[in-house]
Amino acid sequence: MLINALGQIEIRTAKLEDWADYGPRFLGLQLAEKTRDGLLFRMDDHEQRILVSRDASGTESAVFGWEVDDEAALDALGARLEAIGVAVRALGRDECDYRHVRQAIAFADPAGNAMLAYHGARIAALPFAPGRPLSGFRTGVGGMGHAVVHVKRIDDLMWFYTDVLGFRLTDYVPHPYRVYFFHVSERHHSLAMVESGKTGIHHVMLELQNLDDVGQGYDLAQADEGRVGVTLGRHTNDFMTSFYLYTPSGFMIEYGWGGRNIDPATWQPVEVQHGSSFWGHDRTWMAADDLAEMRRIRAGAAAAGLFAPVQVMAGNFEIGNGACSVIDPR
Repeated sequence: MLINALGQIEIRTAKLEDWADYGPRFLGLQLAEKTRDGLLFRMDDHEQRILVSRDASGTESAVFGWEVDDEAALDALGARLEAIGVAVRALGRDECDYRHVRQAIAFADPAGNAMLAYHGARIAALPFAPGRPLSGFRTGVGGMGHAVVHVKRIDDLMWFYTDVLGFRLTDYVPHPYRVYFFHVSERHHSLAMVESGKTGIHHVMLELQNLDDVGQGYDLAQADEGRVGVTLGRHTNDFMTSFYLYTPSGFMIEYGWGGRNIDPATWQPVEVQHGSSFWGHDRTWMAADDLAEMRRIRAGAAAAGLFAPVQVMAGNFEIGNGACSVIDPR
């Protein structure tokens, strides 16, 4: 695959001051630089992962930055895009410096979502210093997390992401609305599409190294009226335990722990039979009837006895006494 991770995101907004408070306070990001026209946030050893740029137009938008291995991969991706008539622009030195990368190209998908592909992300000289006490974010080869976008019709875009950009389908949820999940690495998905009839960004997922980081973030968000968009829960496909909170720009951040890895070489796409969550994840904006339907679907997952082992990293767990009678029938 030419693309190997969602490496960074640029948010274009007029609400810089709101973002300057939100990033460290709710997410624990490090505000590494603040100017009149932009903010630079760190979440690991990279010099930046999230850029917030001033846009006085009143339109909140985002640019997704996809990482490739090297200059040859970037050139190959640009050639594939140009071969199907997609306009590709090489970023100048100042633009690359602003994004803290060696080389990048800009383009858009058929729905108009703005994108970058780049290589040579710069590594910071100083260690990451979180904006509030936390253990850190899970990044590495899986990148900064995943992005989910609203689309009018998944079938109108799927060819572009799979045939041109090289994404692979992980799985899909057909009901109560269509959601398709795509991977470019061992991370279960780096991109998903929600067939909502709208366009634009739905959410960005940031994964923490410790479950308590998520719980403490949940407390902070609950204390701020209207901040929580989706309650705490656990997903059936990527096994993430998470909640969603609104950003100053109106889209959401999924704040999670325990995401699943897959083997891209052997993975086969599957249909998710019992909705998106084992439990929780109530949408706070939903009408009563829609919310009841989501809860009915989750009740089906409970009645079927669905569960999955937690996905832990070395160093952040201890083995308790006893054995699970289902996972280990001894």
